[in-house]
Amino acid sequence: MLPMPATCWLCQMPLALASHGLCCFCLRHLPGLPVCCPRCGLASASADKACGACLKKPPRWQQMIFVSDWRPPVSSWVKRLKFFRATALSAMLARLLLLSWLAARREHNLRRPDLLLCVPLHKTRAWQRGYNQMDEVARQLAHWLQCRYSPAGVSRRRKTRIQHLLLATARRKNLRGAFRVEIAVKGLHIALLDDVVTTGSTVEEISRILLDAGAASVEIWSLCRTL
Repeated sequence: MLPMPATCWLCQMPLALASHGLCCFCLRHLPGLPVCCPRCGLASASADKACGACLKKPPRWQQMIFVSDWRPPVSSWVKRLKFFRATALSAMLARLLLLSWLAARREHNLRRPDLLLCVPLHKTRAWQRGYNQMDEVARQLAHWLQCRYSPAGVSRRRKTRIQHLLLATARRKNLRGAFRVEIAVKGLHIALLDDVVTTGSTVEEISRILLDAGAASVEIWSLCRTL
């Protein structure tokens, strides 16, 4: 495990608060996002209204919030967190996700979630990796937002094929019946966290079972969204 640095992850200048991870200058100069649909998160003509695809066939979730598209430096941090146990990045990435949500909240009048959940790993993959890369990110966010986080709120019932190796249609079939809601979610507004959203098949399936279980709404919070 890497120790929490006392310098900015990008420019290496000293930080007043080490847990922030980025200095104010580097934070302001992170690559900006294009105009994106607030529902699916894909590039759109308007950031205020759902895109044509979402009007025609909306995803099961209600809002998509993410820090960056899949490019450095955020994509590099996600890979280090996911594959190289760089858990010292968790607080900084949680802060970036919180700032993204606060900006979306001001723009779209979003309510604070009642419950945070992470996309679960199958027990075999969790054993191989040793941890869920989004667990500490979720714990930080739950602390700052003063809301509940349930690490085992959704379980993965069976091991699926690796999603990024499959086409969109195959991804949906691969995930059908793969997840189960393990806690009562009726009437709750839920934020579902993932490190990267690509086609959205995984979060779509989990959103479906959460809403079928009585959740009031589901937002997707992701570090990266492939555009």
